[in-house]
Amino acid sequence: MNNSAASPAGPVANRGAITACVILAVIMQALDTTIANVALPYIQGSVSASADQINWVLTSYIVAAAIMTPPSGFLAAKFGRKNVLLTAIAGFVVASVLCGVAQSLPQIVAFRLLQGLFGAALVPLSQGILLDIYTVEERGSAMALFGISVMVGPVLGPVIGGWLTDNISWRWVFYINVPIGALAFAGIVIFVSETKRDALAKLDWFGFGMMSLFIAALQLFLDRGEQLDWFSSGEIMVEAIVCAAAFYLLLVHTLTAEKSFVNPRLFLDQNFAISMVFIFVVGVTYLASLALMTPYLQTLMGYPVITAGIVMGPRGIGTMLCMFIVGRLIGKVDTRWLLVFGLGLTAWAMYDMTGWTPDVSQWTIVSVGFIQGAGLGFLFVPLTTIAFSTLPADMRADGTGLYNLSRNIGSSVGISIVSALIVENTQSNHASIAAYATPFNRAFDAAAAQSLSPLTAAGRASLNELITLQSTIIAYMDDFKLLMLMSLAVMPLALILRKPKAAPASTDHSAVME
Repeated sequence: MNNSAASPAGPVANRGAITACVILAVIMQALDTTIANVALPYIQGSVSASADQINWVLTSYIVAAAIMTPPSGFLAAKFGRKNVLLTAIAGFVVASVLCGVAQSLPQIVAFRLLQGLFGAALVPLSQGILLDIYTVEERGSAMALFGISVMVGPVLGPVIGGWLTDNISWRWVFYINVPIGALAFAGIVIFVSETKRDALAKLDWFGFGMMSLFIAALQLFLDRGEQLDWFSSGEIMVEAIVCAAAFYLLLVHTLTAEKSFVNPRLFLDQNFAISMVFIFVVGVTYLASLALMTPYLQTLMGYPVITAGIVMGPRGIGTMLCMFIVGRLIGKVDTRWLLVFGLGLTAWAMYDMTGWTPDVSQWTIVSVGFIQGAGLGFLFVPLTTIAFSTLPADMRADGTGLYNLSRNIGSSVGISIVSALIVENTQSNHASIAAYATPFNRAFDAAAAQSLSPLTAAGRASLNELITLQSTIIAYMDDFKLLMLMSLAVMPLALILRKPKAAPASTDHSAVME
């Protein structure tokens, strides 16, 4: 991320207007991470896609954003931060309109990729502007507001997307970006000043290329593996080999090049290295659980799209409230204990979800969602604070890109893994339960079970439908249990984090969270 401007010596003109414009840009980008979730069944029908294929509408966007986040600093230094930000907003809006008019699965996936490529720069560059216009003493409050916009966007997405899909059309989950983008674009043109350009700025293209190839091959491997029966498929073998080779070349290049795309010295900092693991798990558990909840509510529980969006909304309220609370606690309470508490709330929410069935009440869904959102609120700001507390100031710009890359990869990998496990575990559970559904099972002799008798065609059809439902419920339980275990597994790492020291007034805080 480019932070060429120094901290302001005094009040900045139109600071409120600048803040509102960049926050709008951030919300627009963050909203699109999940706004399409509740519309997926409708999009799937419109473009004639299978359940596995339609997930590419989500993962293609996240993967593209993950690839293009790290080089955003280079682009801003080379061409000027304001120019890059305006280009990103314009490109994002155009890509959104193209998504809205898409008529086939390849079209909408390609346009979602385009959205991710343009949108990747919006968050880090907007953050850089906020850091420049607020003094060191005011940055904590500015970053709390920034963090709320980043994390609440994905939570409000299902609510807004549900209302638009139910009342207008699924295409409006993309068209809504036009007025938001227009306001942000106009505001930045009027109020934001340009930064100095560095004509000599260079990008490690080989390192960037290997990282991009690794991420793309990994995502293809995870998304296509279940559909093609993993290593029995030649395509999956090729993707696994490409993924491994790209990672190996990236690793060797990083350790041997004079100035590599990934700075290896970053991983010598204990807090930063551990925080990379933490933020990866946060990415997995947060967006993967949202991706699970949408089909659970709409398919298994039969919720209308607007109702599904509304009951998922309280996650955002929990996140907002707890971010405000954490903003006041940082500096007064050991940051490591805030992390442990946040992970505990997340694990608690996931544990409760392992016992859910389609009969679960709306109040339970709302309250558990609020707890999960609260856990995220206790994780995000403290984690970013501790990640960069011991990192040298000259390495923080590189660290920010890598840190956010880890979160984005966690999100895309998490969605792919839980989606694949739903399909695989449903099939496995169906086979296990169906083994007992035979004419020799005396349970079918009971009068109440006559409609499920395997001796009649109607009975077999009803029995298969019931077994499929129960198998799917168990598969969801297994996914929620996996997310719970991941949250608990990283908790001990908090014990080996070094306690952050208070930063002096001259410290560069440019690496505060994205």
